[in-house]
Amino acid sequence: MKNSIIDLFGIKYPIVQGGMIWVSGYKLASAVSNAGGLGLIGAGSMYPEVLREHIQKCKKATNKPFGVNVPMLYPDIEKIMEIIVEEGVKIVFTSAGNPKTWTSFLKEKGITVVHVVSSVKFALKAELAGVDAVVCEGFEAGGHNGREETTTFTLIPMVKEQVKIPVIAAGGIGSGKGMLAAMVLGADGVQIGSRFAATEESSAHQNFKNRILAVKDGDTQLTLKELAPVRLVKNKFFNEIQELYKMKPTIDDLKELLGRARAKKGMFEGDLDNGELEIGQIAGLIHEIKPAKIVLEEIIEEFNTVKALTSSF
Repeated sequence: MKNSIIDLFGIKYPIVQGGMIWVSGYKLASAVSNAGGLGLIGAGSMYPEVLREHIQKCKKATNKPFGVNVPMLYPDIEKIMEIIVEEGVKIVFTSAGNPKTWTSFLKEKGITVVHVVSSVKFALKAELAGVDAVVCEGFEAGGHNGREETTTFTLIPMVKEQVKIPVIAAGGIGSGKGMLAAMVLGADGVQIGSRFAATEESSAHQNFKNRILAVKDGDTQLTLKELAPVRLVKNKFFNEIQELYKMKPTIDDLKELLGRARAKKGMFEGDLDNGELEIGQIAGLIHEIKPAKIVLEEIIEEFNTVKALTSSF
């Protein structure tokens, strides 16, 4: 297989593992990279020195390319960027902010930069800022999301029509069939989060992994748009949010309910009632926890099989 994403990152398959908070540590990132994809360490849930440790351990665990995902809302982002440069990270995915802020700095250090967007407007801004590629994420995705609720399979062709840089599809993709469908619509590669959250190497709590397997269609919903839109599993905490909305809450009311460390409580510590459980709609098709290598191999095998079958139509 040869395409622009493979060439850009120097990987075997055009599959990127999402840099999810509390899920994507060095074990998952290195496992995906060793299997031929691009593993990402999720910096959004790491103190700077914890990130440094994960980068160093990842370098020891794989000699393949890997990257770091950095939400630009991170309060200590200057230190995070310093560590990324000091540790010689070659690929950075940025999200939740203006790509102009850090793209030039990173590019000057010889780092490949990819920015996550949820609309054509922001894809064009990212391209203008000089990024090397964009991840176009539809609202099917887990975690933080776009306010527009544009689906992946409508977003991809619209973005592809407007930009010249490579496009990576994300949101609702967890199989070879989904990967092929995205690429037929114009994506050069795919980013997969939820499916890799339910792997042996994921740093998510076992309770959360088991809850992912139990998710069915309709069990997740986008909420908290006034703060930062996030797709959550419907649990006790989610229901408390919905009850609060009936009272016409202020932003401060929502912040007070959200409190601190809800995502850590749910996904990392395993509190399925009181924590944020961030997962995508594709979780309804995840039925087994497997090694990341097996997950990636099965996606590629299905992709090649279905592609061969459809080419005869």
